[in-house]
Formats: sequence, C-alpha cells, structure tokens
Amino acid sequence: MSYKDATLPLQARVQSLLAQMTTEEKIGQLVQPFGWKMFTKNEDGSITLTEAFKQDVREGRIGALYAALRADPWTEVTLETGLSPREGAEALNTIQRYAIEHSRLGIPIMFGEECSHGHMAIGATVYPVPLLAASTWNPELYERMCAAVALETRSQGGVATYSPVLDIVRDPRWGRTEETYGEDPHLAAELAVAAVRGLQGKSLAAPDRVIATLKHFAGYGASEGGRNGAPVHMGLRELHEVDLHPFRKAVEAGAASVMTAYNEIDGIPCTSNDYLLDEVLRKQWGFDGFVITDASAMNMLMQDHGHNVVETGEQATAISLAAGIDLEMSGYMFSRYLPAALEQGLVSTEQLDQAAGRVLEMKFKLGLFDRPYVDPQVAADVIHSPSHIELAREVAREGIILLKNDAQRLPLDATAAGRIAVIGPNANKPYNQLGDYTSPQPAGKIVTPLEGIRAYLAAAGREEDVLYAPGCRIKDGSLEGIPYALEVAAQADTIVLVLGGSSARDFGEGTIDLRTGQSLVHESEESDMESGEGIDRVDLTLAGAQLELFRQLQELGKPLIVVYINGRPVAEPHIDEQADAIIEAWYPGQEGGHALAEILFGEVNPSGRLTLSIPRHVGQLPVYYNARATRGKRYLEIDLTPAYPFGYGLSYTHFEYGEPAIESATIALSSINNSATQADQAILTTVSIQITNSGQRAGHEVVQLYITDVVASTTRPAKQLKAFQKIHLHPGESQHITFPITAEHLEMVNQALNRTIEPGTFRIQLGPNSAEGKTITFTVTP
Repeated sequence: MSYKDATLPLQARVQSLLAQMTTEEKIGQLVQPFGWKMFTKNEDGSITLTEAFKQDVREGRIGALYAALRADPWTEVTLETGLSPREGAEALNTIQRYAIEHSRLGIPIMFGEECSHGHMAIGATVYPVPLLAASTWNPELYERMCAAVALETRSQGGVATYSPVLDIVRDPRWGRTEETYGEDPHLAAELAVAAVRGLQGKSLAAPDRVIATLKHFAGYGASEGGRNGAPVHMGLRELHEVDLHPFRKAVEAGAASVMTAYNEIDGIPCTSNDYLLDEVLRKQWGFDGFVITDASAMNMLMQDHGHNVVETGEQATAISLAAGIDLEMSGYMFSRYLPAALEQGLVSTEQLDQAAGRVLEMKFKLGLFDRPYVDPQVAADVIHSPSHIELAREVAREGIILLKNDAQRLPLDATAAGRIAVIGPNANKPYNQLGDYTSPQPAGKIVTPLEGIRAYLAAAGREEDVLYAPGCRIKDGSLEGIPYALEVAAQADTIVLVLGGSSARDFGEGTIDLRTGQSLVHESEESDMESGEGIDRVDLTLAGAQLELFRQLQELGKPLIVVYINGRPVAEPHIDEQADAIIEAWYPGQEGGHALAEILFGEVNPSGRLTLSIPRHVGQLPVYYNARATRGKRYLEIDLTPAYPFGYGLSYTHFEYGEPAIESATIALSSINNSATQADQAILTTVSIQITNSGQRAGHEVVQLYITDVVASTTRPAKQLKAFQKIHLHPGESQHITFPITAEHLEMVNQALNRTIEPGTFRIQLGPNSAEGKTITFTVTP
C-alpha cells in the first residue's frame, strides 16, 4: 500500500492506489451524494450514520459528499435539528473515520460545502453577497473575506466550496444576479483571482484553506430572457472575450476545480461540451484540477429530461465522461449507469481511470490521506469570531453605494436630525438582507437597518427618536399597512424608507424543488422571495405595494431617503426623480444594519461603486456599458442610457481629476511581440493622473481606466474596463496615480479565436465611472 507513504511523489501515490482499485471503487470516486442524508442527529449532538451509507462505504460506492452541513429548507435542517460548529466538526470526523476504517483501501471522503458568502452551516458568519463584495472594488478586502470563509469551512472538515460564481450578467432579471460580480469581465477576473487566493492560499493541505470551484462554466449569465439555465445564444469569439475571461484568469491563478453550467451554448449542453471542458480548459489553459457537474445536470442530457441529446443514461454518462466530467454533484447517473456503459463499450477503462485519478489526486493534495481529521475546538473558536464579524461589517461598509444625494441630505446629524421614521418591508426583516444560500439564523444575530439605526442613535442617547412601521410586504399588494406607516412618518422629521426584494428561502412544502434545491415560483402572498436561484422576473420594478408606499410618504413633504436591499437592480424612475437620497445596499449580510447606519450618519463615507448598469426601464435590456456602437441609440419612447452607469457611486466629498499624461504615445507592435517578458504582462507604457480631494471629508475614490480600440478587424465595445485603483484621500490631499498599460490591456480575440493586438489608435479614459472621465490617446504602429 505504497499510496499511504507520504514521502512518495504525488503521481506515484495516485497510480499506486488506482492499480489496487476495482472498477466499482473507481466509479465510487466519481459519486457525490447528499451529505446531510448520511446521518441523523442524536440528542447529545453526536450523529448516527445510516445503514445505507455504511454499506455504500464498505462497497466503495462513495467518493465525496455534498453539503453534509448545509442547513436550509431544502435539507430540512433547522436551528433545532442542525449541528453547532463544534458538533459539525465532530460529525464530519465521525463520517471520515468510518470511511477510512471500513472501506477496503481506506480512501477518505472529500466534503464539498456551499460557501457563496459564508459557509452555509449553522453558526457561520454571514457576509454580504458577492454582488456587494464586488461593489467594494477592493480585491484585497475580498481576498480576506474569502480566506475567512475558507477557515470557517475547513475548521469543520469541509475541503471544497462551490464558489466563486464568475458568470457575466447580461440580463439582471435573472434571479442569481446577486451571486455574481456584475457585468464586466475584467472586474470579475480581478475578484476571481482574489477569491482563488483567499480560498486556496498557497497550499490546499493547509488547515485553513479549501478548493475554489469556478462556476458556472460557461455563459450561464447570458441566458435567454434572463431565465435560469435557459439557452445561450453567443458566438465563440464573444464567449472567449467576455464570459471565459474571468475563468481563464482564475485558472491561471491556480483554481483547483470547475463546475459546468446547466445551459447550452448554440445547442451544445455545457455538461457534455468537450470543446469547453477539454480543448479550452485543459489543452489551451493547462487546467490540471477536476471538473464537477452542477446538481443533477447529467440527467438533463437524456430524452424528456431537458436537453434531449441522448436517449439513455448510459449514453449521458458516456458523453459527459468523454467531455471531461470527473465528479457528479448530488446525482445518481454515474453510479446507476456507468457500469453498463463500460460493459457496452461506450466508456473506456482509460477514461474512468483518468477521472478517478483526478479526484484522488485532489484528495492527496488536500492532505486527506495524511491528516483526515479536524480539531472541533478550532471550529468552536474561529467560526463567527469577533474578527470575522468585524470583517463582515467592513465589507458591507465599502460595498454600499450612494446613488443620489440631492441638497446634501446625507449624512444625517446624529445629534440634530430630529425624529427618524424607519419605514418599509426591508427595514426589519433579517432574512431579507442575507441573500440566497444562507442557513437558518438565531434571533439577534442579524442586525437589520432598524436595529442599526437604533443602536447608532442609542449611543447619542436618542434611541427613542427612532420610529418604525413596515408599511407593506415585499410582494403582497395589500395597502392595509400604509395608513399606519403614514401615521408614524408624520411624527418624524426624516423618513428612511427601506425597500427592495428578498432571496429568503421559504419553509413549507411545495416551495422547494426537491431534486435540485432551487426555490419554485409560487403565488403565496406570505412569501417575500422574489429573487435567488430559480426566481427570475419579467420586470425590474418594485414588487407589491412598495411604489405606492413611496408615493404616499412623499406627499408628506418630509426628507425622504430610500435604501434598497435587494439582489438585482431596481428600475423605478419615479423614485429616482423624487427621492432626496438613494442608497443601494444589495444584500449586506449580518452586519448590514450597522454598516448602513454608519453611512447614513456620516461615520463612514460611502465608497461602493456599481458593478452593474441600472436601467431606467426593463425594455432597455440588455443594458451594459461595454456594448457596441451598432446597438443603436434609442427606442421610440426612451434612449439607451441607464439611470446609473457601471462604476457609478457618490461620496460625501468631491474628487477632482487632473489631465492624464502618457509616458509614450507610440508603441511598436514588433516591440510587443519581441518582448522578453511574458507577452500578456509586458508593460508597454504608463498613463498617470492626479486626483485631489477638494471636499471637506476624507474619503475613498475608485479611479477607473477604460480603453477603446478605435478601429479593429472585428467590431469592438465602446470601451472596456482594464484597470482600477481604490485610493483614500484626506481633504485637500492629492495623489498621483500611475497605471501600467500591458499587452493584455490591448488584446482582442480575432476571428480565429486567438488573442492578438492589432495596430491602430487606442483611447484611454480615466474617471470615476464608465460614463465620464478625462481621455488621452496613443498609437500602436505595425
């Protein structure tokens, strides 16, 4: 059993183990059933393994477990039936010990967990959703957040997370918009690299690191009509240039796993797309990790199950394995059909060995053969620690966006603001500010906007000056709560109206897809959920009676500050025009109420910037800043400009931009091709600009650099984000910012699908958002 010798080279251990495995044991390594179904919880917090699980282990039929510690309505794990951080670590030790001691070869289990914005387990820290984290425009901060998530997950025994989500959003009606970084491939790539570094660190064997799984590969955010998993109509050139870009950069950063998307691209399902999974991912990019399907995606290939590209399960497993699938998430296809596919000659032994070898290799890299267990005391100590709670607040502070501030209504004066009415359906609904993929939360853990404002004013001895009324629900059209809200607001000097949406999953029979865990669209008036996985909308307006609540409060003539807590952009022109101030808080996580209060009262100067263009009307969709000139200029009723452009966000201070300067305005293409440096990273020239804080408050500015390829052999976007820096300046302070311009900044994907640089004129825009800035040009000569 030389594979147990930790001194041997990695591949020697893998091959030694494969040589001793039966066909059934190899197939078992490709199987990942639902982890929470493998045990029951005892009264003392320990677990009892099911007999079915024990038998599968003894017969070598399980290689990994999906979401053993996941708690939500799908798993039916609640605060009462779930496991505490210490109990969770002990439970996974129990499962692992049985697998090692009772399987023939002692192969450990790989535990994969959901960690989109915190480990989806009882007790874990709940961070802001990725859309808000991206709005910080601070990759270093996001890397710290991902590292904290990795620590909490690995401390309980989880070794893989199914994040980050790298889908580029083209239609924000899509319910999973909140899980993404927005509409731009460069920003998504920067954050993807930060996520890989934070989650994986320098060694997967480290006790505070987990596997990063890049998803959904690929094009998932460009689905038809913004419907989840719908077909994607996109040419390969655009696919490479836009949707694949963040995946490529994350693979270059060392990502260990990739998850396929549910959708098809030009009629080819991603789960069986050998061009994507083999030609691009492995041969072109050199990916050496493993590929996992999305939940139950493989059976969608079969007749009458979705894609309908094959008739039988044997054929579905064969084309998936041949394409490059190594592990099946929470499905039954490999275990049920792969043995027969082998017998029928649809699958070769070499293909099976390749997939099983990739999974085993990852287990060795994780150190599971040498250090399979965790210390439950560490889990108890690090999960939801004070430093992680503070980090959750820090991310929320930097990601909340000030969209409007007429007459400088904000910040409020904590000592002289008078009475404040906090109104709205999201003012005091804890789950509504957390986003999808969140576990049950105990009372008092989540700080709502109402609680954050009360706590802030309590410190000034003014807690009684905070009034509250919900006014309405998120989706319910009833107006019955509005009269009381008006009565409360009439007693106040300022109104803070908290509107938006909700991705809070519902407890109750019939609201969850029992196969995939997606929430189902239903008409229950009691449910607030209008976003999240499986909840796509036909519109971007506020649901229910929320707009009417705003209209009636507006008639009171009092200062009216609107706060959106939501998972997708809101298009409400009346509110844009009439509100005195507007704050976009997305889903700000457990500390969102505190962070919001600090911004409202000026302790924190808002520095979040949009990563999505917010349309004025749903009929403008798709609306994204890096569109092409050929898209046209307007409809009959409205032009194509958004209400708020990509990169936009206000501050309580003002920043002035000087004139940009470029080191060299002419670059020879031959010098790029002959550079001794790796072509992509070769510095061709630099551009610089001076930024001055001309206001009265210290604050952050996000300096954004966009490049336009003026004439090219294929039509080009009007502009593309290529670099950014987030800087902090005190009043009167100036800073000289320099950006290196590299070969990669000038690249395009040509008709042959090669990344190349063409000679011609390039225009650089330096400014605070995609719609404004100072420009300078340079030329690339042949």
